[in-house]
Amino acid sequence: MEVSKALVGGLAGAVALTIAHETLRRLVPEAPRMDVLGMRAISKIMKKAGAQPPEGGALRTWAMVGDVVSNSLYYSLAGAGKDSWLRGSLLGAGAGAGAVLLPGPMGLGTDPSNRTNSTRAMTVGLYLMGGLVAAAVGSTLACDEKNC
Repeated sequence: MEVSKALVGGLAGAVALTIAHETLRRLVPEAPRMDVLGMRAISKIMKKAGAQPPEGGALRTWAMVGDVVSNSLYYSLAGAGKDSWLRGSLLGAGAGAGAVLLPGPMGLGTDPSNRTNSTRAMTVGLYLMGGLVAAAVGSTLACDEKNC
């Protein structure tokens, strides 16, 4: 597996996830608010470290950049090649389940990803879609004339 192809696939999955999330949150009242969880996490970590977190738009920007970078690295684990579809599916479903189940125990609140059944379903679906996009791009980049 070529690392660069896997990283490009991971970035594609992360960007697709972010665009879909931002679109949904503007159009659907019950949409997950993973941006809120990101801002809460940054604030919590910075306060524990004795630093003052940024406010307003700056905090949101930090959260968005952090989401894209961390999701890119995570989705790059889908890799490239034949098995990338299975890996991407499992990574996406796992990330979605984690996004629903973990924020409460982590002290970040449950409403952003666990408010209603629709919110939970959209959360899992968004992350699954990100994993599938990463797999699609990774497997396409790994495709050559003999092996597709």
